[in-house]
Amino acid sequence: MAVSISAVLLLLILAVIFMRNGALKISHALVCVLLGFYLAGTSMAPTIHSGLMTTAELVSSLRP
Repeated sequence: MAVSISAVLLLLILAVIFMRNGALKISHALVCVLLGFYLAGTSMAPTIHSGLMTTAELVSSLRP
């Protein structure tokens, strides 16, 4: 759960930065959000979720 919230916050911050720089328009951001909602409803959602969780565990286990 904490990883999901962190990922959402990171993506939100990146989207805001891109919108302020003019690299991402509101219509593009809306398409990305809709794509996320549609992907969450597909059969690929568990595979995407497990891949993100595995990546997050790998990154959190790295020591600088």
